[in-house]
Amino acid sequence: MDQREVHEACGVVALTDLDELAPELAVAALFSLQHRGQESAGVASVDGEGLQLERGMGLVAEVFPTGRPQGLAGTMAIGHVRYSTSGSPSLENAQPFTFRSHFGTFALAHNGNLVNAMELRQRLEGEGAIFQTTTDTEVVAHLIAHSRRPTLEEAFHEALLQVRGGYAMVLLWKGGLMGVRDPLSLRPLVFGQRPGRAALVSESCALVALDLPLIDDVAGGELVTIDNQAQLRRHPGFLVAGPENLCSFEYIYFARPDSVIAGRTVQTVRRRLGEELAREAPAVADIVVGVPDSSLPAAEGFARTLGLPLEQGLAKNRYVGRTFIQPSQGERELAIRLKLVPVGEVIRGRRVALVDDSLVRGTTASHLVRLLRQAGASEVHLRIASPPYRHPCHYGIDTSNREELVATGRDEATIARWVGADSLAFLSAEGVGRAIGRPGCMACFTGRYPLSVAGAGAKRAAEVGR
Repeated sequence: MDQREVHEACGVVALTDLDELAPELAVAALFSLQHRGQESAGVASVDGEGLQLERGMGLVAEVFPTGRPQGLAGTMAIGHVRYSTSGSPSLENAQPFTFRSHFGTFALAHNGNLVNAMELRQRLEGEGAIFQTTTDTEVVAHLIAHSRRPTLEEAFHEALLQVRGGYAMVLLWKGGLMGVRDPLSLRPLVFGQRPGRAALVSESCALVALDLPLIDDVAGGELVTIDNQAQLRRHPGFLVAGPENLCSFEYIYFARPDSVIAGRTVQTVRRRLGEELAREAPAVADIVVGVPDSSLPAAEGFARTLGLPLEQGLAKNRYVGRTFIQPSQGERELAIRLKLVPVGEVIRGRRVALVDDSLVRGTTASHLVRLLRQAGASEVHLRIASPPYRHPCHYGIDTSNREELVATGRDEATIARWVGADSLAFLSAEGVGRAIGRPGCMACFTGRYPLSVAGAGAKRAAEVGR
């Protein structure tokens, strides 16, 4: 699936390093989390002078061209990469944010979405709060600042008791670091530690950049603190946890293939998705072609199960930029044509089973089917390693309203005609469950939301008007 189809909210990192390399290590971690957000990047750190912040719009390499923040130092830092699901794309909304309060100055960053943020914001504004951004994160900061609890940790707890949604949140202040995961484990957060260094990150691939072993996932509702001596402490039950509902799209598309989430390597799960797809919806084809990059493991599993050759029928130009932010439809289509090119010798005269991880709006799929036909494919059979995406996500994924989702109100035959494929089949929700091996949130496929989304529609409408 092309990145402009659907976007995850963000990636976060929080770390202590006794060698005082925390700010540049935070940047290193953000490079590993770049796939989670390409809109902005930022790092905040604490040194003897207080809390410092550097952030900007663009990729990590554009915001930190030397690979390290200029003028930031200290043993503790948090970092963030963003693709907006709440608030417009602007420097004001780039994270981390810093706030002054009666607890002192603190910095906050988060990945996810709060479904009752608009309701809370209106209440806080009625109490005199003045907002500088349009993000969910600032709502939490104001809740902390308004608290009369005696400690920052207790104020953080009181604030989180009032919010609903999916989130992984990190907080930095002079006394240390705090990280927490939503009670239903919708958004991922893991931690690693060795003597002199400890970190919380959205994905384990960032721990590799920090030279840290993966210790465990943060549990739903758990608080993890790291002090200025790199001592990590777990506080289970900080929030009352519910049933685990990790977003299934982390495995299907978002996470890097080498990441380990809930004990499962993402690439292995994606390969199993392809195997399940082959059992449920085999294709009569000569070759299997995967859509680079996130669909390649599923294509491998699909091909292996059916005993078909897996071919690189689509070559990817890795130096084409972020196609999803091109300002017009024509420019976006040009960017896709430049980004993925069919290999004619592989495709010509063959029946192609084209495997993709998901189908959201369908624009990328229709373009790829057309490319393969122009390259000489005799037939194109589209196979999707996830169910039809029919319902919007309210927990931290940027998806359109339901009317813009291609599977809404259409059966497989209708969608196949729309994208120009000879046949089309999706993996079932049950197949996804078998591949992942544990329950997870599939609300975007099934419409069964694990957490009430009341008010989320009003929140989305208000954001559009900003």
